[in-house]
This record gives sequence, C-alpha cells and structure tokens, in this order.
Amino acid sequence: MPALLSGFAPIWILTAIGYAAARGGLLGEQAESVLGRFVFHVAMPAALFTMVSGSRLDAFAHPSMVAFAAGTVLVSTSGYVAGRRFFGRKRAEASISGMASGYVNSANLGIPVAVHVLGDASFVAQVILFQVLLVSPVVLTLLDSGARGGRPLGGGLRRMLTMPVRNPVIMASLLGVAVSASGLRLPAAVAHSCDALGAAAVPTALIALGLSLHGGPGGGRRDGAEEADGGTGRVTGRAEVGVAVALKTLVQPAVAYVVAGPLLHLPDHQVLAVVLCSALPTAQNAYLYAREYELDTGLARTCVVASTVVSMVTLSFAAWALGASG
Repeated sequence: MPALLSGFAPIWILTAIGYAAARGGLLGEQAESVLGRFVFHVAMPAALFTMVSGSRLDAFAHPSMVAFAAGTVLVSTSGYVAGRRFFGRKRAEASISGMASGYVNSANLGIPVAVHVLGDASFVAQVILFQVLLVSPVVLTLLDSGARGGRPLGGGLRRMLTMPVRNPVIMASLLGVAVSASGLRLPAAVAHSCDALGAAAVPTALIALGLSLHGGPGGGRRDGAEEADGGTGRVTGRAEVGVAVALKTLVQPAVAYVVAGPLLHLPDHQVLAVVLCSALPTAQNAYLYAREYELDTGLARTCVVASTVVSMVTLSFAAWALGASG
C-alpha cells in the first residue's frame, strides 16, 4: 500500500493546490481556461511528440497489448453506448463518457505504480503509445464531428481529413511517428525544449483539474446527488458517474484478466501488468478534452476524482491477488 500511495500522492497534492488557488482567487477567473488551453495546445503535444518519437513502434506486436486493448475497447464502447442510450448524451458528450470509462491514467500514475509493483514501466510505455496513437484519434474524431458549444461544426469529409492538421494532439503524435520511423535524432536544443514543455503537461493539467473542482466556471454543485456544468447546464447524476467508474475500475481489469489469463494463457507477470494497467483510474485527459470542446466537464471531472479513489482499492487487490500467484 505505501508504494501505491506514493504514486497517488502527486495527483492529490497538485489537485489540492489547484483547488486552493481557485478558492483563494490567486490566479484569476480565467485561470482554468488558460491553463487548459496551454496543456491541450502546447504542453501535451510536446510531451506526446517526445514520447512517441523516442519509442519503438513495434511495441504493439505483443499479446499483452491484445488483452489490454480488448478491455479498453469493450468498456469504452459500453460507456459511449450508455451515455447515448441511458443518459441522453449527444455524440460528442458520449465520447467523453466512453473516454471516462476506458482511458487510463497511464502517465503520471501508471508509471510510478508499475515501477513500484512490477519493477519496470516497459508495458506502461506500450499502453501510453496505444492510447496516444489509436484511442485518442478515435475520441477526438467523435468530438470534432460533434458540436462546439452546442453549435454544429459541419465540414463533413473535409473536416475529417484535415483534423490531424488542426488538432495539436494528433499532429504531435503523427510527427512523433514520422521521426521514430525515420530514425532521425532531433537537435539537442529542440529535444530539450520539448522535454521542458512536456514536463509541464501533467502537473499543469492537475492544477487545472483542481481549479475546476472549486465552484468557478463549469464547476458548481447543486446538491450531493448531482453536479451541473456551468457552460452547458447539463446535470451529471450519481448513476451516470457510477456506471463510468464501475466500467473503469471493475469491468476493464476483469476483461483484461479474462483475455490475458484464461484465453491467451500469458505468463503470470504479464497478466499482472495487463490487469494493473487496466485498473488505473480515468486520465485527466478526459476532463481536458471536454473543456477544450466546450462540453459538460462535470462527468469527466467527477470520474477522474472518484475513479482515483476507488482504484486505490482495486489496484491494491489486483497486486495482492495476482502478485501472490506470480
């Protein structure tokens, strides 16, 4: 448990700092918006470019990734369908529901958990690449083809084809793929600049998340059962959050275990790696994407916090149950 707590500590501390800054009015009324745009348009693309350009792209050719991908696809699709059919979400908002259900916090929590429990973070690196290169483009395509502030974006096929150029996250990932495939080495000054910007992505995103938890724009609570987003007026109920968190923290690791163990018969240490990564909580990217596309941030924000709390139990149980057999 102490090892897991050391992985969770930065999330809670930085989020609390953001909340305290909002409560004290230290950063102004537009801080959440400005920091969110900085992460989405500058820091996160730099981090993704650095990571992808320095990685081997053949990492996907591994049975462990099949098990992780199976859980991700199943729960993300389930979250999307639940958002559409049971909670009245439109396509763009339902994609956030799917992301909150299946997009794991692989960077700032997955890496320390893997290092402490597994002894290395090699599989987490594969998970990060999978989410960046395959899951994120799907989510962003659904978001881009939906609505911004309730207004149809339109554009059809032309917008779909030009989205990589207009979206900094996808563009940075594609540039990273090109650099990795070509074997090029960036000049030291460029590489160090990207490293410095990328290092700011996770802490800034957590500060922005903390800012959003205070009753500022898009963050007020109506009562203990529901949370309303100030930008859209959409109400996030306990049932909707409960479904997303259950899919994320219970169903996703369970599916990963079934595929990795009984179906693929992977070695015990690989089963443990797949289940641990699948049991990680919702990444703050879900909140950032919802905020960037002017959607209801209430669901994503609450799922990030709630799944992080619940995953402390599920991660500990998975490490105990599967680690004991390995």
